[in-house]
Amino acid sequence: MPPVPNRFLLAAAAALALPAAAVADPVKIGFVSTLSGPSAALGVHMRDGFLLAVKELGGKLGGQPTDVIVIDDELKPDVAVTKVRALLERDKVDVVAGVVFSNVMMAIQKPVLENETFLISGNAGPSPLAGKGCSPFFFSASYQNDQNHEVMGKYAQDKGYKRVVLMTPNYQAGKDSMAGFKRHFKGEVVEEIFTQLGQLDFSAELAKIAAANPDALFTFMPGGMGVNLTKQYAQAGLAGKVPFLSAFTVDETTLPATQDAAAGLLSGAEWAPSIDTPENKAFVAAYEKEYGVVPSLYAAQGYDAAKLIDGALRQTGGKTSDKQAFRKALASAPFKSVRGTFAFNTNGFPLQDFYVVKAVKRPDGKFATAVETKVFEKAPDAYVAECRLK
Repeated sequence: MPPVPNRFLLAAAAALALPAAAVADPVKIGFVSTLSGPSAALGVHMRDGFLLAVKELGGKLGGQPTDVIVIDDELKPDVAVTKVRALLERDKVDVVAGVVFSNVMMAIQKPVLENETFLISGNAGPSPLAGKGCSPFFFSASYQNDQNHEVMGKYAQDKGYKRVVLMTPNYQAGKDSMAGFKRHFKGEVVEEIFTQLGQLDFSAELAKIAAANPDALFTFMPGGMGVNLTKQYAQAGLAGKVPFLSAFTVDETTLPATQDAAAGLLSGAEWAPSIDTPENKAFVAAYEKEYGVVPSLYAAQGYDAAKLIDGALRQTGGKTSDKQAFRKALASAPFKSVRGTFAFNTNGFPLQDFYVVKAVKRPDGKFATAVETKVFEKAPDAYVAECRLK
């Protein structure tokens, strides 16, 4: 993939062709993503989905020249806060968007929201921001963290599994993952295993799982963690013996590395490349043409986040200065999502469908996820009743 500079003045060429007095101030978007380390693929997909949408819109959002300033949070909350403060204080961004990991989101949300700057999540959906900590300046273009895990909890319950081991990294999204799974699974949770965020060797944990001999494992291990876990699970002889259920572990960011080792594995998701809408077909084809890889849900969410901002700006004449008007425009979800059904609940989180998806090998030899069955329709998250917004 070609290197991408930190600053994109996507409408520069058009602006240079106009008299100085006619050049509108650009809309400034601060885009926060994890672009280094073992989990960088997630952030790259999300960034590339966002930038693809901006490119398709002629380098503009809401018809306005757009400056997208991309920063790498390095998956370090303190680094993210320092860089986000620079976006707010030096660059005077109109919107902060992106954010893959929930520990980073929980760190940056305070300075962003206290500044009354709009924060549009392209992935992280921590439960505190859906419930008592909800804000009129926060919108999620993805999901609430628990929800994709709820899919697999219901799947395990419906399959009649009685004993399950849960394994996630020890941070906010990992805790939300377990909470989501247990919301619909009523059997015995034999053990809850918390690993370090970024852990790549799971030999000790796999020995525990083998000894427990559960009916299934449910896990959440995004990025490089998921690649290693999937391979090591097969190497430990557990594949085919203990069903491997997951979310954000087997997807288009990990399948290029895991390939056949992950084929047939099931996950919970709100999107897959196989969703049959005109918008999704066009997006998947454009993304593959632009970047040469199959898009993941991170890419789809980044793409939708840009389309959301574009639609809202069109309703406000390209301005964010009237915050009440811009919030009202965002809340109306004024775009056609690649997911199909999409609306916002009162807490700024989506009402959307959720699916069990399966990892498959396509006829062209590439690996992707494909919808197996719809589990929830226009589903609200579990925390909206705690949100004061109406």
